[in-house]
Amino acid sequence: MCRLSVWLSGLTEFASAAEILEQVGRIHTSSGSVWQRMQKWGQAYRQAEEREQTQAQSVDLRHGVVPGESAAAVRMGVGMDGVMIHIRQEGWKEVKVGCVFEVGEETVVDEITQEEVRVGRAVANSYVAHLGGTEEFGQKLWAEAKRRGWTKAADTQALGDGAVWIWNLAGEHFYDSEQIVDWYHAKQHLVQAGQLLHGEGTPPLARWLGEQETRLYQGHAAEIADLLRREGSSHAAEKEALQTEAGYFANNHKRMDYLEMRIQGWVIGSGMVESGGKQYKQRLSGPGMPWSRPGAQRVLPVRSAILSGRFDQVWQTVYNSPQN
Repeated sequence: MCRLSVWLSGLTEFASAAEILEQVGRIHTSSGSVWQRMQKWGQAYRQAEEREQTQAQSVDLRHGVVPGESAAAVRMGVGMDGVMIHIRQEGWKEVKVGCVFEVGEETVVDEITQEEVRVGRAVANSYVAHLGGTEEFGQKLWAEAKRRGWTKAADTQALGDGAVWIWNLAGEHFYDSEQIVDWYHAKQHLVQAGQLLHGEGTPPLARWLGEQETRLYQGHAAEIADLLRREGSSHAAEKEALQTEAGYFANNHKRMDYLEMRIQGWVIGSGMVESGGKQYKQRLSGPGMPWSRPGAQRVLPVRSAILSGRFDQVWQTVYNSPQN
């Protein structure tokens, strides 16, 4: 019953977990008992994560093939994002979410050229999450990447929305990876800039976006930044906001060569980590669902193990651990 209680607690609210145990398994328990089991075993899952972090950080050769390992043909990537949950007496706090994936391929119709093309696709996703600062989150993500065989991968990529903290972590832990700003976030910034120039829902905006999306896709983000700076001089009211958008494209232009990245088979959309973020948020940010910080920190590693397909593997480790 302990295992089922913890597993269900990673999927749904404690009261719902107790009801499922009753209705499906004819196991009589209370939401309080389910909560108590999560407190114990969620902490054990958290400690298992910490042990993996320590082991990963102790490896001297963090990049490249570790002595004794053989190189693999697979390409791998990481994606990073953040979601907000409510912590009692603290307010809304960010949970940083990371995804480690293999780079596969699929055939799609290119939205710009309307031709069938082979593009990169994230497969075999696994997840980590951290309520707190970027340093420990970076260590968690590196530990998961190391566990997945990152040091043996032929090539690697790091994917994000353009936030400074993401690229700082990429530079620290994944510095030899191809860095890519998520295509859809880049387009959102383009829409925001276009609305400042032409208004929302106008024909001039539609024409402008059509032209600039093609330019962005072809790797000319630096030209878009220059354009927005020039336009700012004749739009006094919007000048500051346009300069901010210009800075976004200027600072990230090397990470926005989407046509070339597509040709090389890299993943350019961060749907895999955004999907993971939504699933963490679904469990931890429902209506009227404030958390204590320790409570959230115990649920997060269980949720990660479930999303990564590792719940049973980690359960066997923690259940048979001498301290438990």
